[in-house]
Amino acid sequence: MLLAVGLEALHLIHKSVADLATAGAARLHLDTDNRHIERALSALLEVDDRKLRAIGAGALSYAALLLTEGAGLLLRKRWAEYFTVIVTGSFIPLELYELVRRLTVTRFIVLAVNVAIVWYLIGVLWRDRGHGP
Repeated sequence: MLLAVGLEALHLIHKSVADLATAGAARLHLDTDNRHIERALSALLEVDDRKLRAIGAGALSYAALLLTEGAGLLLRKRWAEYFTVIVTGSFIPLELYELVRRLTVTRFIVLAVNVAIVWYLIGVLWRDRGHGP
């Protein structure tokens, strides 16, 4: 899915994203007077070529990262297990930032679950190396 998002974002460079979104909403018979649809369409007015390039590059980079991780795990490579811990743990600073910016129960739960997953993965790696029970 990330590959498709990245390629489509790059494909949309030099096109009016807002016009395409409005036409798509009309084709889907969405109520453009609905506040949620209207908010989404107005957000698309701010998408320019620079943002599309950033979205495309980010999505393609993340797709490559996940493909590398998945292939390594599929091939049962030890480096992929460490890579998984690093990639999973890399979201914790962003989640902390979002939690500090606006404290919500959902954000706290997401952070707690991610920390628990990283803790579990580290425990499995530690145990597999002969350091645990």
